[in-house]
Amino acid sequence: MATHNNTARHVHIVGGGLAGCEAAWQLVNAGVSVVIHEMRPQTTTNAHQTDHLAELVCSNSFRSDDALYNAVGLLHEEMRRCSSLIMEAADHTKVPAGGALAVDREAFSAFITKRVQDHPNIRVERTELRTLPPETWGQTIIATGPLTSSPLAEEIRTATGEESLSFFDAIAPIVHKDSIDLSKAWFQSRYDKGTGTDYINCPMTQEEYEAFLDALLAAEKTEFKDWEKDTPYFEGCLPIEVMAERGRQTLLYGPMKPVGLTNPHTPGQKPYAVVQLRQDNALGTIYNIVGFQTKLKYGEQSRVFRMIPGLENAEFARLGGIHRNTFLNSPRLLDHRLRLKNRPDIRFAGQITGCEGYVESAAVGLMAGLFTAADVLGKHLDSPPITTAMGAMLAHITGGAVSDTYQPMNINFGLFPELTDDRDARGKRIKGRERKPLYAQRALANLDAWRKGNFFS
Repeated sequence: MATHNNTARHVHIVGGGLAGCEAAWQLVNAGVSVVIHEMRPQTTTNAHQTDHLAELVCSNSFRSDDALYNAVGLLHEEMRRCSSLIMEAADHTKVPAGGALAVDREAFSAFITKRVQDHPNIRVERTELRTLPPETWGQTIIATGPLTSSPLAEEIRTATGEESLSFFDAIAPIVHKDSIDLSKAWFQSRYDKGTGTDYINCPMTQEEYEAFLDALLAAEKTEFKDWEKDTPYFEGCLPIEVMAERGRQTLLYGPMKPVGLTNPHTPGQKPYAVVQLRQDNALGTIYNIVGFQTKLKYGEQSRVFRMIPGLENAEFARLGGIHRNTFLNSPRLLDHRLRLKNRPDIRFAGQITGCEGYVESAAVGLMAGLFTAADVLGKHLDSPPITTAMGAMLAHITGGAVSDTYQPMNINFGLFPELTDDRDARGKRIKGRERKPLYAQRALANLDAWRKGNFFS
C-alpha cells in the first residue's frame, strides 16, 4: 500500500463503493488527503463477492451513453468533464453494448482499486465503522450505499429520527406530466381538499377496470434477489398486484376508489374507478401514480399501466419496484451541499442519499468530494446549475423532491427546469424527442461555465 501524505488534514470517507471512491478522487485531485474506511472483507455482505473497491453487485451496465438524447448519457459526459474516476474506469474497461456503456465488472473494480490504493494521498483502512464518525474526525463523507451495515444504519436512524431512514424501496411509477392526456384526465382532489387541484385523475369505466385488472393479475412479476428475500411487505404499501390478488373489488376500496371526484369531461357520469397521480417534484414536471408500487417487470409495467385512460402515451421517468435498500429522507435531512443539517461536519453521498443507479451514485459522490474539498481549502464553490444533470439531481435530493413521499430516483429530464427557448426557426414549439438535445446542450454549456467559475477549473 502506498504511503499516505499527512502534510494536509485528511478527510474520512466511510464506504469504498462508487460514491466513496469518486469522492476520494475529487478530494485528492484538489490537494486534500483521504482515509477510506471499507468494511470488506472484515465484514461481508450478501451481495458482494470480492474485497475490491467499487464492486458492481448487480448489472454491468451504466445504461445509455447518448449525451444528447438520454439524461444518464448526459450525466456521463458531465462527469467526464469533471475528471471522474468512475467514468475513466468505465471507458477503460467497456465492453460492446450497442448504445449503452457496459463494462467488464472485474476489470472495472480492479482498475479503481489499483488507482485508489496506489495513490500516495489515499489510505484505505479495512475496518467497519459501527457508529457515526466522531466530531474530532472533522470533515467526513458517509457513502455506505444501499447495504449500509446494521449497526451504522441504526446509529444514523437514532441521530436523525425514527422515520428518516428507510430499509426498503416501495416505489410507484413516475410519469412525465407532459405525456398525460388531459383531454381524458383532470385535476381535482377528493372532496376538493387542499387546493382542490392537487391530483391528476384518470377515470375508468367498469369494462376498462375489469380489463386492467385481468392484465395486472396476468402480468409477469420480478423475483427478489437472494439477498433481498427477507424484504417484508408492509400493509401500508403493498404491491398493487398483491392487493389485486385479494379480490376483484379490493382496488376499488384502496388506491383506485372513485369517491369524492367528478369528471368534468363526462358531466353527470361518475367513474367506476380512478387512478390518481400526485406531483413528485417542486417543478411540477413529474407525477407519481398513487398507490401503484409494484414488482411487475418493467416491460409489463409500461404495457399494463398504459391501459389507464389518459396514460396511453405515458413516458415514465421511473418505473416501480420494491427491493431492499437503505436511504435517507434527504430533502428533510440534508442541506443543499449534502451536509447533515444537525451534524454539518458529516456529508452523505451515493445511494444512501436516495439517488438510484451506478452513475447517479458516483455523481453525488463527485459533488460531495468537491464540496468537501472547498470547505477544507477555504475555497468558494457554487452548486452545479440546476439546468445540468448533476445540479438537477442535487436539487431533487436536497429539497426539490417532496419529503413526505421521497423515494430513490434515477436521473431523467423530468428533474430539469423547463426550457425557456424551445422554438424552432419558424417559431413552432419543439416537441417530443427533439426537445432532449435542447436540455443537453443547455446543460453542457452551463456546466462548462460553472467549472470555469470555480476553484477546480
